[in-house]
Amino acid sequence: MAQTEKVLVEREGPVTTVILNRPEKRNAVDNQSANALVAAFRAFEADDDQRVAVLWGRGPSFCSGADLAAVASGERRARYDAIGAESDEGPMGPSRLQMSKPVIAAVAGYAVAGGLELALWCDLRVAEESAVFGVFCRRWGMPLIDGGTVRLPRLIGMGRALDMILTGRPVPAAEALEMGLANRVVADGEVREAAEALAREIAAFPQYCVEIDRASVHGQWSFGLNSAMAEEYRSGIRAIEREGRAGAGRFVGGAGRGGDFRNLG
Repeated sequence: MAQTEKVLVEREGPVTTVILNRPEKRNAVDNQSANALVAAFRAFEADDDQRVAVLWGRGPSFCSGADLAAVASGERRARYDAIGAESDEGPMGPSRLQMSKPVIAAVAGYAVAGGLELALWCDLRVAEESAVFGVFCRRWGMPLIDGGTVRLPRLIGMGRALDMILTGRPVPAAEALEMGLANRVVADGEVREAAEALAREIAAFPQYCVEIDRASVHGQWSFGLNSAMAEEYRSGIRAIEREGRAGAGRFVGGAGRGGDFRNLG
């Protein structure tokens, strides 16, 4: 286990779990936390043995957003000035990083303000039954500057996104699941285990194809329909040659029959 003061990193097999470790602050992010999160996800991205990451917050909350004490003191302004609008880092840390591998948010307690934006940055969100999502920063005149106004409407639609963004209201896990903000809801106390199990399932697949399809989903927003379809085809053909033909051969040989998902990688 690699450790910093405010962020922990644990690896088991092909799964990296990045842990926000400020439970006494409901995992609010200050400059040190943001830097540590960036370092953790850059290391995950660079490690060929790691296939899927989980982001989890220790204690009662996933993440309550930016540390408002650090904002009020002016400390956070140094990060805002340092990264600017074009950096691949965001105020919360990794929120602008373009990952090539999947990341899953394991949400217990509150994922609000910048914490909501970190959850939105992830590919999937597993939430506990008592989890709450929301733009709580609405109360303090703090805007969404880590992708919230971009990713939230793309994920759940403009009407629902504006309802959350303009009102700041709490959204419980059951509603988040219904609107597509959460992908899975599990019992309280089980979210990290469930997210890591899901990560292992994804990590068991042939990974080049996983990464190609994931990249196409993320990249298609920048294209019109025809261009997006053409790009999907170009990248998909590479995946067929690299992994698909061999996978088809395993199927012909008897693997995967009846929807069996074992031994596929």
